[in-house]
Amino acid sequence: MHHAACLGLGDLGRLEARVLDSLDGVRLVGGADPSPDARDRFESELHRPAYETLDDLLTSEDVDLVTIVTPHTLHYDQARECLSRDVHVHIEKPMVTERSHADDLIARADAHGLVLAVGYQRHFDPRFREIRRLVDDGRIGRPHMVVGHLEQEWIRWTQHQWRSTPDLSGGGQLYDSGSHLLDVLCWTLRAEPTTVTATVDRRGHDVDVNSALTMTLERRESAVRTRQPNPASITASVGVSGDGTSVPDPGESLRIWGTDGTISFDGDTITVREAGMTYETTPSVPDFEELTRRKLGNVVDAIDGEAELEIPATDGRRVVALTEAAYEAAERGERVSVPGPEK
Repeated sequence: MHHAACLGLGDLGRLEARVLDSLDGVRLVGGADPSPDARDRFESELHRPAYETLDDLLTSEDVDLVTIVTPHTLHYDQARECLSRDVHVHIEKPMVTERSHADDLIARADAHGLVLAVGYQRHFDPRFREIRRLVDDGRIGRPHMVVGHLEQEWIRWTQHQWRSTPDLSGGGQLYDSGSHLLDVLCWTLRAEPTTVTATVDRRGHDVDVNSALTMTLERRESAVRTRQPNPASITASVGVSGDGTSVPDPGESLRIWGTDGTISFDGDTITVREAGMTYETTPSVPDFEELTRRKLGNVVDAIDGEAELEIPATDGRRVVALTEAAYEAAERGERVSVPGPEK
């Protein structure tokens, strides 16, 4: 029986706590949050003790899995503390806000033999799983260009919250909802970003609101099934806006060009055009609670050795490295290399 706890007891934290407590082989033992109101809501809804600090939680309860749902810049110290006490960790995105911190957490988890997961629930979303399958199956030949966008009415409802405070968020919409787009673009293509240029517009706020990125991606060798010259190179561009019209879920699109066809996704329908033929599918999307159940269930199965972790920290690290490089590129006004994972 796994003993799970939640750090950060806002709406999402309490949802994840309820989901963990409903999983087979898992018992929720408590939570932690510096806010008295959040602790009161947690204890009222979950009927488990809530503590003011992570140290109080880990000292008072027998815990072997913690889910972290806190402001972004706090993730590193909190995850490091859990790992140092031999506790498995699931962190909501973004993993951290510095690449060196991501590398350190991965090394610590490996050294302790612990599962370290990052909450990219789109890895369990049938729409993006289908796009990945289509690319893997070679339906459009060799992917060589991709364009994606994500927009959301974000800054209006975050401008007075921690998400628009750089010391807590680490950045704006690119690190928040935009993080999902950067992750799923690389994940569906099984690609690593190598270089990036960027333009960032804060629109009068303390954090980025609009961002435009151009990137070079390299497909992993295991994903390449062609002898053509430069088979793995992909040209990519991304637009992210936090001053859009879609709420609460973002509006988005993704289009992938390959040597033999295209895949287009408009947020609902996936359209494949290949060899003069057109294929369309509109996968049904589970509600957010079900997606949360799938991702946390996968974390528990990975701890038990019953499944491969589908949201590994290496994926979170990739997004952090790309985002930090994009901010640097925007500041310097030049193309910047995206550091790959440590060997």
